[in-house]
Amino acid sequence: MNNQLELRLTGSGGQGLILGGVILAEAAIMEGKNVIQSQSYGPEARGGSSKAEVIISDEEIDFPKVLRTNLLLTLTQKSCNKYIGSLGKDGILLIDSSVIVPSTNKAERVIKVPILETANKVIGKSMVANIIAIGAINGILHIASKEFLETAVLNRVPKGTEELNKRALEAGYKLVENCDALKEKCQLVG
Repeated sequence: MNNQLELRLTGSGGQGLILGGVILAEAAIMEGKNVIQSQSYGPEARGGSSKAEVIISDEEIDFPKVLRTNLLLTLTQKSCNKYIGSLGKDGILLIDSSVIVPSTNKAERVIKVPILETANKVIGKSMVANIIAIGAINGILHIASKEFLETAVLNRVPKGTEELNKRALEAGYKLVENCDALKEKCQLVG
């Protein structure tokens, strides 16, 4: 992992991306990293825009906001259009297959996978899209070991949903199994 990773997870309220950011942060802490996690969402909460940011570093983090997005996850067209400008040429755009890549995109590495469809049709519950997404993020960036990420997921999900969320996490890894951002193997997928 580079010295510092800056992640922005975006979508609409109710998709669980803030919880996803918290889980990624917790897994990175288990891995011995320094982490800052923050979030914001529109006043309407469910259905409005939401954003979680996670900064992960081997060293001290001196500013608590994402300045240079290394990976932008977006699950909705509205959030993609809103945050695409924060992603430079060397960043990674991870988008749901329902989202159209804006013409203003500068990122050379675009990963387009069916996160929402996998949640609905493969797993059978739309509420696990966030867990699928963080599995995909970890599969691309190797933020934490699979064991630490699974532990962080199980620490945060409602009791009785553990097996469902384990399946969702594994589905996220499978969506990006042929993509390794650290080895420059990321390309348009899907």
